[in-house]
Amino acid sequence: MAPMAREITFRQIERPRGKGEYEDLHWFFNSLGIGEGRDVDQIAKKVLVVLLEHHPSEEGLSVERIARTLGISTARVNHHIRKLIDAGVVYRHKRLIYIRGNSLLSMVQEIRKDALRVLDDLEVAAAELDSRFGITE
Repeated sequence: MAPMAREITFRQIERPRGKGEYEDLHWFFNSLGIGEGRDVDQIAKKVLVVLLEHHPSEEGLSVERIARTLGISTARVNHHIRKLIDAGVVYRHKRLIYIRGNSLLSMVQEIRKDALRVLDDLEVAAAELDSRFGITE
């Protein structure tokens, strides 16, 4: 079985000033690379907003409920949920979807830990590769 791949994306984007909560969320999600690429309808962001409005520390939401709320198919929601799981921002437990860590702050803290683990692994590999090529600091 192939190891799980997680894509950790974050961008340094100037934060908007004096905007509303949804503009701030748009910036926040863009900073995490959510809703980029082919997601022209911004479904991934809309899924996250539905989860936030449902109060993430409570019971999760089913894909069917998210789909009904957004007025789109469950297949389309499932596609974006898989991408959000791969990005490390949501998780699925017993057919329900939750924001990772149950808050945006906890989500970012968990993503930070993920990124540090990846960088730690890369650092070890880089030292081994340098050694193989006879490179010393």
